Amino acid sequence: MDVGLRERWGQQAELGREGPCQGWALRMLCWSLQAAKARPAPAEKQKVLVVENGEVGTETRSLLEQLRGEALKFHKPGENYKTEGYVVTPNTMALLKHHLTITGGQVRTRFPPEPNGILHIGHAKAINFNFGYAKANGGVCFLRYDDTNPEKEEEKYFTAIREMVEWLGYQPYAVTHASDYFDQLYTWALELIRRRVSRATTHRPPHGGTGPWRTSPSLCALQDMRKGKFGEGEATLRMKLVMEDGKMDPVAYRVKFTPHHRTGDKWCIYPTYDYTHCLCDSIEHITHSLCTKEFQARRSSYFWLCNALDVYCPVQWEYGRLNLLYTVVSKRKIIRLVETGAVRDWDDPRLFTLTALRRRGFPPEAINNFCARVGVTVAQATMEPHLLEACVREVLNEQAPRAMAVLEPLKVTITNFPALKALEVLVPNFPADESRGFHKVPFQPTVYIEETDFREEVDKGYKRLAPGQPVGLRHAGYVIAVQNIIKDASGRVIELEVTCTKSDVAEKPKAFIHWVSEPLVCEVRLYERLFLHKNPEDPSEVPGGFLSDLNPDSLRVVRSALVDSSVLSARPFDKFQFERLGYFSVDPDSEEGKMVFNRTVTLKEDPGKA
Repeated sequence: MDVGLRERWGQQAELGREGPCQGWALRMLCWSLQAAKARPAPAEKQKVLVVENGEVGTETRSLLEQLRGEALKFHKPGENYKTEGYVVTPNTMALLKHHLTITGGQVRTRFPPEPNGILHIGHAKAINFNFGYAKANGGVCFLRYDDTNPEKEEEKYFTAIREMVEWLGYQPYAVTHASDYFDQLYTWALELIRRRVSRATTHRPPHGGTGPWRTSPSLCALQDMRKGKFGEGEATLRMKLVMEDGKMDPVAYRVKFTPHHRTGDKWCIYPTYDYTHCLCDSIEHITHSLCTKEFQARRSSYFWLCNALDVYCPVQWEYGRLNLLYTVVSKRKIIRLVETGAVRDWDDPRLFTLTALRRRGFPPEAINNFCARVGVTVAQATMEPHLLEACVREVLNEQAPRAMAVLEPLKVTITNFPALKALEVLVPNFPADESRGFHKVPFQPTVYIEETDFREEVDKGYKRLAPGQPVGLRHAGYVIAVQNIIKDASGRVIELEVTCTKSDVAEKPKAFIHWVSEPLVCEVRLYERLFLHKNPEDPSEVPGGFLSDLNPDSLRVVRSALVDSSVLSARPFDKFQFERLGYFSVDPDSEEGKMVFNRTVTLKEDPGKA
């Protein structure tokens, strides 16, 4: 620990209003408050949010439709007391009346991420639910960073979180930080002690010891913590209550000699989530505190703390998390993947962080549609990735203009090319709707097709190019027929010589294939699942741990793919359908003279993935 830093904290600490403290070697602090007896938590069936949860491909209501009106059995603003389990005190109604004068009866929600990692697909559901519920009911949603753990917080996470919220299409009513309220939170901590307890008694001696522990005046001890007189781990301030999961005396404040990114070295004690969250909700007059199911165990401390201070108490509602198979989303595990070289960074397109999905080319509308189809229920939802990919295809089919690309080129020379100079072909951006425009593609005597679109011997059912079996060139208006096959010394086919005939006079071919002429040389990255098993973190399924379950074929790089020149002006994250190949997005690694494309999804779902 930096001794100088600790001394500065001691000099800067504000003295409390109490007199000199006894110099006892207190290591843990507790306070005791007589909380109003809370009614039992409501049965889950009373909190199930009634939505349609159809299979992908069926007609479902939009998220806003799900979150509006009677679809959710939530309380109306100001009617918190009608929620089963809500603790009512003698001051509740007056506090609710004051709350309504401030909000005007407006719905207020908040999305409160910790800025210690990148958002993932599960957060997308939380974003949609919090912002979506407010929007559907004419309300507002705050983006509040829970920045109470300075050791793990970095500026890049603050920036990335806001970018992802806005990328999904939402604008926060206000961007706030838990640290905005550090002074008020500390004042309330002192007030709690003044109201009920002048001394605190530990229930669990430190370092695993046994027997009674010493007591100390809580105000003085908290002030000594504030002034840096205790080392890290030597003292904590605890709330004396038993939570739903049996956890006793949750910590309210702990000592950390770590400068904060916003408050600098003003503080050496920081509040915990259990202490901070409900009070920040109260300060911002949140009407519906929406959180995932694992926070149900904190509902008792949520109500208890607001009521102990006689401040406005919002209602906490829980819903089920969204999980995906074949992936990991925890910060610790993603860091291990990066450190071992399994992935490049947090935005590696094989991950399911939101930055990774954006880089891969997933449109935000598809992610929002997926969240809507999953629905909002109390039960945890664990979904297959191919269901998300189906939503991506639906959106990109409407948004991504068409282009042609060849991943494994085979040179084709048209020996009777019909012009002395190169032609240009008009290709519709969206063949099903030509009113959306066209782009030009060069058409020269030399074109390139996929190696797999030619065979020397025709099998039953094979309809593409072969000797004696012509094919049409998509959009060109010509049919080509093989005249000569050129091979290298090893017998590999390296070039075809063909003749062409205009489509309106040639016999209709069995198939039309894509092609490029005078193309751009590009890099194309083809992605598959990162893990081999559905639950790579499950020891019963993967005994060797998630790092042993990596798919060796999760990335294939085609360094000399050929793409038609219509994509030349594309910018990072622009999306295309490469005809017959899939949907692709321009990667930020692209530079002048060498574009890079990520395959977002294939055109059709792989039956093996379903």
